[in-house]
Amino acid sequence: MPADHGTGYSGTPLARKLGIKAGARLVVLGEPPEYRQWLEPLPAEVVFGKRIGKGVDLVHLFVTEKKVLETRLRDLRERLEPAAVVWVSWPKKSSKVPSTVTEDTVRELALPLGFVDVKVCAVDPAWSGLKLVVRKSLR
Repeated sequence: MPADHGTGYSGTPLARKLGIKAGARLVVLGEPPEYRQWLEPLPAEVVFGKRIGKGVDLVHLFVTEKKVLETRLRDLRERLEPAAVVWVSWPKKSSKVPSTVTEDTVRELALPLGFVDVKVCAVDPAWSGLKLVVRKSLR
């Protein structure tokens, strides 16, 4: 793996691109095995959890199937506090990873649920990410 794994073209560390701050409570779903290494250097006192619900600041979802994305987004919208951030990552076409998810698919499924997309980034050479937040009028 390249030394700049997760920094994309900007050289910005992935944790910073994702907006992970000191003391943040994260839930990561479907991540590649190397994911935590990609986040280095990680801000102080970041807590990784497994349960989606109140108190979670950020969820990072890795997905390759549209049906799984649809189910996960509905669940996240119902169970997370409105101020939580959801990052959805899907394989880039250049990665050759089989997938039924694209950036447009994420928007197609997320917008009707009250999410809006506010940022896109390269997570690593194989994965892209789209940052979703709940529309301000629904918070």
